Amino acid sequence: MSESALSQEELDALLAGSDIGGGDESAGGSEEARKALEDFLTGSTAALSSTLSQLTTPDASLKGPTVSFTNRDTFLGELSITVAVVKADFNSGFPGEHIFVMAEDTAKSVVGLMTHEEDVELDEHNLSVVSEMVSNLVGIQITTLTKQTGNQSIASIVPEATRVPKALVAFPSGDFLSAEYQLDLGDGKIRQFWEIYGSSVSEAIAYALSNGAKAPSVPPRPAPREAVSSGAQASGGGRPAMGMMSGSGSTNVQAVQFPSLTPHITAQEQGNISLIMDVFMEMTVELGRTRKLIKEILGMGEGTVIELDKLAGEPVDILVNHKLIAKGEVVVIDENFGVRVTEIVSPQERVRDMT
Repeated sequence: MSESALSQEELDALLAGSDIGGGDESAGGSEEARKALEDFLTGSTAALSSTLSQLTTPDASLKGPTVSFTNRDTFLGELSITVAVVKADFNSGFPGEHIFVMAEDTAKSVVGLMTHEEDVELDEHNLSVVSEMVSNLVGIQITTLTKQTGNQSIASIVPEATRVPKALVAFPSGDFLSAEYQLDLGDGKIRQFWEIYGSSVSEAIAYALSNGAKAPSVPPRPAPREAVSSGAQASGGGRPAMGMMSGSGSTNVQAVQFPSLTPHITAQEQGNISLIMDVFMEMTVELGRTRKLIKEILGMGEGTVIELDKLAGEPVDILVNHKLIAKGEVVVIDENFGVRVTEIVSPQERVRDMT
């Protein structure tokens, strides 16, 4: 065998898609980034544990995390067949992929404690409960990260939970950072859940934590130039033609950068939400409405039938402080009326209703 030929060990490594040579990096991520994120997440664990105990049970506790760089194939081996995944990508500050993953049974246990129900299923409503839990955790992390880095623009999308087979989880491409937490819900049983950062996000956050400032993850684009050859004008409007260079210069074309239209929660909003979790609010269920003349109202008596603007079987409105937040159907529970939530009003509709 010639000196330039690959050994069997090197061939096996190539076929497995792993790196040859190893080095001091774990699965392609830098040890500096791993250590910086581990220190940050460890420092935030006490606050996360306190929040979880408020949301679930006073005996709940959170330990860890164990932080490492891994990849999709390796990570799938640690998961159960079906998992709950909460997408909580950063869209400002350190934009990139950020998700939480937990076993289906773990998610059900959390939901059961938060809603005080037994034998829960991960339907749309209960998945929104999981999303709410993660939203609280992310809010704490963003507040802490803002203080430690000085980056005031950190924000994430509204966390959204889904229940999927593990093979369909959209993990970050290549190597990513995984933080494994140990969760005890007061029953002595240790459950795992994971927080995952895309490699670019973890490196950017690690840089900022080490330097106390926002990481220059994306080089700034040069401002588009508007050069016009002598006397050249756009036809009809009298404005200079865009991107034209005098002489033999090349054309300079820049992509237009539009601001994001996706609503997101700021770091301050996410950090402050935990302060009002125990505030009582008035919730009402509205069967329907109608308008009557004063003489018709004065003429009402026992047996009068009032026709509402809702059709029979149509969902009723669920309002909090007189603002529509959801729709549902009326049910009877042990001779009492109740309402089963069938639809959550989107944040955009809620904001539109408040204006």
